[in-house]
Amino acid sequence: MDRCFTMRTIVTAAVLACLACAGPIETTWSQPATPVLPGSDQAAAVSTPAQATAQDRRIAKLIASLIPKFHISSAELDDTISERALDLYLDRFDPLKLYFYQSDIDEFSQYRHQIDDMVKGGDLSLAYRIFNRFTQRVDERVAVALELLDSEFDFGKDEYIIVDADAAEYAKNPQEATERWRRQIKYALLDLRDDDTEGDEARDLLRRRYNRYARRFKSYSNDDLLEAYLTSVTSAFDPHSTYMSPSTLDDFNISMGLKLQGIGAALREKDGNTVVMQIIPGGAADKDQRLKPDDVIVSVGQGEEGPMVDIVEMPLQDVVSMIRGNAGTVVRLGVKVSGKGKVETYKITRAKVELEQSAARGKVLDHTLPDGSVRKIGFINLPSFYMDMQAARENRTDFRSSTRDVRNILMDFKSKGVEGVVIDLSRNGGGSLTEAINLTGLFINRGPVVQVKDSRGQIQQYNDEEIGTVWSGPLVVLTSKFSASASEIFAGAIKDYNRGIIVGDPATHGKGTVQTLMDLGERLFLTQRQNYGALKVTLQQFYLPDGESTQRGGVAADIVLPSLTQKMDVAEGDLKYALEEDRINGARHDIYNLVPSDLLTQLRQNSEQRVKSDEEFVDLMRRIELFVKQKEEKTVPLEETAFMQRRDELDAQKEEEKEELEQETDKEVFRDTFYNREVINIAADYIEGLRREKLVRAN
Repeated sequence: MDRCFTMRTIVTAAVLACLACAGPIETTWSQPATPVLPGSDQAAAVSTPAQATAQDRRIAKLIASLIPKFHISSAELDDTISERALDLYLDRFDPLKLYFYQSDIDEFSQYRHQIDDMVKGGDLSLAYRIFNRFTQRVDERVAVALELLDSEFDFGKDEYIIVDADAAEYAKNPQEATERWRRQIKYALLDLRDDDTEGDEARDLLRRRYNRYARRFKSYSNDDLLEAYLTSVTSAFDPHSTYMSPSTLDDFNISMGLKLQGIGAALREKDGNTVVMQIIPGGAADKDQRLKPDDVIVSVGQGEEGPMVDIVEMPLQDVVSMIRGNAGTVVRLGVKVSGKGKVETYKITRAKVELEQSAARGKVLDHTLPDGSVRKIGFINLPSFYMDMQAARENRTDFRSSTRDVRNILMDFKSKGVEGVVIDLSRNGGGSLTEAINLTGLFINRGPVVQVKDSRGQIQQYNDEEIGTVWSGPLVVLTSKFSASASEIFAGAIKDYNRGIIVGDPATHGKGTVQTLMDLGERLFLTQRQNYGALKVTLQQFYLPDGESTQRGGVAADIVLPSLTQKMDVAEGDLKYALEEDRINGARHDIYNLVPSDLLTQLRQNSEQRVKSDEEFVDLMRRIELFVKQKEEKTVPLEETAFMQRRDELDAQKEEEKEELEQETDKEVFRDTFYNREVINIAADYIEGLRREKLVRAN
């Protein structure tokens, strides 16, 4: 039986939001909630779900019984989970502490150790109490914001805004709340001014944005609230365990039956912003090359000349419906790179995700050595671990898979006298577990590739059973912080076997768990005749042949190269309440003597010397330093000169990165960049070192 485990998250509209305009945000992933529909342009009177239904209470009890039973941690629904659930539920609505008063938080905190017992008993009253208070505070803050927008702002005053949620505090009284909002609006106006939107136009845009935020909660349903609350409980076990309400499950089932069309990007909502989570290999955005994970989309336009619609504070489902469309049509996206700087407009032609574009591709590189001789190195770009499931089930002999395609590429490399192979997994977010095992088998004789442990502590070992290898020569695996799941299994097995070296970011993504979707109606009635939603629960964990888990820590690189991605907060360990790594007993397996410690030390030293003397790497390290400085800022100045100076630094960095991207084409297997050239330099040194130690033969 084949299993597919990927980084991709089921993304629906979330309720995490802040009323301020798009600005600096934290780059942690948030859990999804339920879509809400737009209402009128004016903030209406509070109209929220009245109380939980009998079905809601039944679902809560079922979730309370199922998740401790099946979750990999075997943790109980207890006071610890209760504390986390309250924090997550409050953070879901007010992550930047802009709405609730400290007195509200003090009032809710008396239930900090009661949520577990309440959910077990089907008592959802706290969910409604907190939500109703939140909508009350939203209406109060919107009224203040609209009033402040009619006043004048002194952009020469030396003051700042807090942009770090951990450094922010809840207002203690209406005066403090008003002052927070005065600064939020001032920041928003400066941000828009930097994008050439000023005066009445900017103020009108903010009025529409704030009213849109307020109205989104007016049509909040029981399903929406149930999903938000129960997901806060399940995510207290780990961030990948969530509850999917009946309406969300319906949407999910419909979407699974549709062909993927649009720009090919997984989106999430964070603090009222639409953030790119993943670029789907083979999709329109992947071919365009500009849109990247962690970018923030702030506006959307249809066609070549349609108006750009502001989407800040818009429910994610509404944003997705605007971006999605038929293949061949054009959508324009207003994008802030990494959520900072001026808005760039990307024009993307929608397309179907094509397998051919996400399939493995190879190229033979002629690498010239210092003595003038040429070394042939094979480079394989592998964006995912894929398999044509339908064709495989039909036993068709020609079905496509990553293993079959890589095998053919390796055979071609051998016929052309390739001396070493580089496999690029730096953009590979995962895929088929079976394919990760089979592809590993192309490089090892036979043996264990991955171990899987369930909530009962039972361990199952998955082996490469095929005797022999397709490629037995030098192997380099290129990884990054975006290499996840199946990529980590492959890279980790290669490392445990001492079969090759890992090059790239300090470690891979760290997604070492497996989730399953449980239909709650089927659990209750042994049939799907009634939709009660679904529980997505983490029930297994991956371990490498030596017993080390890939969870959180990922797979460490043998040789680290400088990169911006290693400084982004996009890994598993950056998620709140991510499971800790552990280890189990290792499995017996062969050890290939292809990574001698003395050779690895020499490879590191050679690479460090080249990097230090390479002007492009030196400039990259300067940009990394600036990125880290900006990322660690807890405040942003609101004095116009200081604000614009900071923004100019960001824009200059973005322009440099844009020029680099424009040199790349989507048809390239190997992008001739200074970074990739260093990877090839390392591969060439590795080949020479293995030959010198007589560990491989020259062709």
